Parts: sequence; C-alpha cells; structure tokens
Amino acid sequence: MSNARDGFDTIAIVVDWIDACKQCRLDDLLDLYDETATVECCEGGSFQGRTAMKWYWSQRLAASGADAFEIDALMPEEDGVSLDYRGYDGKRVRTYFQFTDAGKIRLTACAPIKEAA
Repeated sequence: MSNARDGFDTIAIVVDWIDACKQCRLDDLLDLYDETATVECCEGGSFQGRTAMKWYWSQRLAASGADAFEIDALMPEEDGVSLDYRGYDGKRVRTYFQFTDAGKIRLTACAPIKEAA
C-alpha cells in the first residue's frame, strides 16, 4: 500500500522489517523504528525506545530458528499494516504496525494466531 499522501510505502517498510529480522540485522531493524517507538510483545512486556527495543530484539534474533520470519500474509489496514508470519520460535503470530508521519514504525503489537483444530 503506497501512502502517497504521506510519501512512504507502509508495505515496503514492513517487508524491510521482516527481511531485517530474517537476516538478523539488528541495527537495520532498529533504524526502521522511531526513536520513541513501542514494541508490545505477545509473550508479555512493552518495550519503548531504542535501548529497550535493542534488548528485546537482540534476544529474539539470537534465538531465531531456521523457519523464523516467514511471511504468511501481509494486509494493509486503514491506519497501518497487519503481518501474519512465523515468529522467532517458528510459531504463527500477527503483528500490527503503526507509523509516524515521517514513515518510521511507531508501534508494533503482536498476538499469537491460534491454529485451527
């Protein structure tokens, strides 16, 4: 989804985000976030600002498996983007992204996706 009015492509930013995760490029990942951004983890915890996000993401990237960070679905939303993918541990997760006016991620909030019985 190109946000012509804002001058940035939110889908492309999310693709860059998943690529940085998949390739364990921590600095590139953090550079996609606003300095005051928040990561809300579905396993518990909220991490705000670059230092807290660096701690959070360094743990996740170090523990990521071979099947981590594979995209299942990428969906534009009215005020952001939803991404269904395999988390660092290979479990299915949905992360919702919101952006600043400058095209930086201001919030990522995730929730596990329940498998069909």
